[in-house]
Amino acid sequence: MNIQPGFDLAALLNGGLLAMGNIDAVPACKYGKASLEKLGVWDSVKDKIAQAESVRAALLLVSRGKAALGIVYQTDVAADLRVKIVGTFPDSSHPAIIYPIALTKQSTNADAQAFLNYLRSARRPFERQGFTVPVQGQQS
Repeated sequence: MNIQPGFDLAALLNGGLLAMGNIDAVPACKYGKASLEKLGVWDSVKDKIAQAESVRAALLLVSRGKAALGIVYQTDVAADLRVKIVGTFPDSSHPAIIYPIALTKQSTNADAQAFLNYLRSARRPFERQGFTVPVQGQQS
């Protein structure tokens, strides 16, 4: 699926539903809605949304055939072999998705620094799951 401005998502649903987490609460769905709005297709599908409590619940709707398509994180799709990625939103269609980590100035827990060091050294497991890990101090 070529996701670009004006693509016909309503036709791709073929009368089915588009699974998403709660568009007012679930971050992935806020990004998804922002992308659909920027691409000019939100109005054509807003009445065809099957909102779920989470991204994983939205993925389950697609996996069980209750929704034709879903908007979920690519990394979550790896958890369900019955679902395949049919398209991805252009990076320019939504805010960057970043999960920052830092120690607070008030932290006195030595384990907190050790945990931060561990996460910084554990790039490969994150990358194997589909995450992009920026270099320390770099934002993507």
